[in-house]
Amino acid sequence: MSIPRQNWLIIVFAILSLGIACAVDAQPPKAAAPAAIQGSVVFDWNDFKVKPTANGSRRDVTNLPTPTLEGFESHISTLNPGAISHPPHRHSREEFIIIKEGTLDVSINGKVTRAGPGSLLFYASNDLHNVKNAGETPATYLVFNLATAATKTAPVEGAAVAALPGKLSSGVYEWSKLTVKPTKTGARRDILNSPTVTCVSLEAHVSTLNPGEVPHAHHHHPDEEIIVVKDGLMETTINGVSRRAGPGSIFFYASNDEHGMKNVGTTPATYYVFRVVTEATPKA
Repeated sequence: MSIPRQNWLIIVFAILSLGIACAVDAQPPKAAAPAAIQGSVVFDWNDFKVKPTANGSRRDVTNLPTPTLEGFESHISTLNPGAISHPPHRHSREEFIIIKEGTLDVSINGKVTRAGPGSLLFYASNDLHNVKNAGETPATYLVFNLATAATKTAPVEGAAVAALPGKLSSGVYEWSKLTVKPTKTGARRDILNSPTVTCVSLEAHVSTLNPGEVPHAHHHHPDEEIIVVKDGLMETTINGVSRRAGPGSIFFYASNDEHGMKNVGTTPATYYVFRVVTEATPKA
């Protein structure tokens, strides 16, 4: 029996289509795009977008892992007078806050402490906390949440109840109570330096630089560093690229990236320094 020519064409087309489909199916699956990592960067206060919220406003900064942190989340909140951040809550991530403007009532495990501009708040893993604007003007504060491999196994009952020896407790470090120590380039206020429930080490201090001064030569180190400008105009150079930023700005130095800073203003510049070491931090 002969097959009409047009039927032969249909059969050939079907075979070719099947071959193409099989070849497509046989291709290896595409590799997933690598997850974004927060590298060294300058977050300029003037670049933040303000988003209204039910109790004030919010500026998002970042929410990414870093070379040594499984999670690094930061945002800036503004609370209207009398407003609270949220009902008292807890989370395994450890958190620290810098009050930029205004007065807050800080609740930690039911104890309330009043703190003003410049003060630092630290919430250890799973301790109950929130803040309330206790003033008559809006209160603005910068929030930093850190997650590490140890965050997954943090005591669910909270750091205060677990009372792990040698681990930093939740606390309020009031600006007016920080001791000022003169230095060759300006001044320094030490805040804390301790292991925490989820970090090998967390060190924090405040430096003040006189105009034209630098804190040190350009350098790099394995631990990651967060700088928050309080007053003045600072210039940072990261891997050879320089940028200037003023109050409220944040510099993040990823592990082993070369960096340096200088006060390029005409008045003293003051900034917070946070150095974080985790189990993932390379050895020096």
